[in-house]
Amino acid sequence: MGYKCFEVSIADNIAHIVMSRPKKRNAMSPEFWKELPEIVRDIDDNAKARVIVISSTGPVFSAGIDVAMFSQDIGAISDKNDPAYGAHFYNNSVTPLQDSFNALEQCRIPVIAAIQGGCYGGGVDLITACDMRYGTDDSFITIYEINVGMTADVGTFPRILNHMPEGVVRELAYTGRKMPAEECKSRGLYNEVYKDQETMMTKVMALAADIASKPPLAVYGCKRIITYSRDHSTADTLDNIAVWNMSMLIPSEMMESMVSAKQKRPGKFKDLPKKTG
Repeated sequence: MGYKCFEVSIADNIAHIVMSRPKKRNAMSPEFWKELPEIVRDIDDNAKARVIVISSTGPVFSAGIDVAMFSQDIGAISDKNDPAYGAHFYNNSVTPLQDSFNALEQCRIPVIAAIQGGCYGGGVDLITACDMRYGTDDSFITIYEINVGMTADVGTFPRILNHMPEGVVRELAYTGRKMPAEECKSRGLYNEVYKDQETMMTKVMALAADIASKPPLAVYGCKRIITYSRDHSTADTLDNIAVWNMSMLIPSEMMESMVSAKQKRPGKFKDLPKKTG
């Protein structure tokens, strides 16, 4: 299936989603917000891959949300005296955008972001919804919304606080300054930084292949419980993981993991079941 904003390929259990509008600096147009969750949910629901890698093209990872898509709605709001009109706008315009990135966090398989050049506004919303982030030396992030009179509202704040200190996040949010790659790594947002995009993609795809070689259900369990533990107490999480393993643990997969490691061969694991209904 063809997409306007992305190129998608799947090989060796790795799905590679590439933002493909470099001439537009990969700005997030209306089609972007419809296509991304559709792609991710199709891969997840139909168990087409075990890992997703998201990368980009051109000198900029993403210029963020295409603000032109909001211009008519914003003008309409300014002409309305009804305070409920703002709620209507956000329920119909912003909430669907939030859902697009929620798809990354909610899918059963790991999602890896590979960032080159600038990552502005909505791009930060995107990468913080991923499981891991890797960048090039020339990459940077900026919570750019403050520079256009907005408060970031598509997912950056509740997620980036899991990676960086509150004071640092506040500084970025209040000033819109650029945080370069090495600082992103030192603050805990990036896992690693590489000299160029080619090197980064080689390393990221090797990492994805390593993850894809593991038992998919166990990887899904790790993703689910890590996210759950982030948002719940230790006691709640311990109860949750106990129920998860009682329900989902597969002894044959555990045995295959041990036997394949001993025999120094790739493990033969079952894919995640397709979602139905």
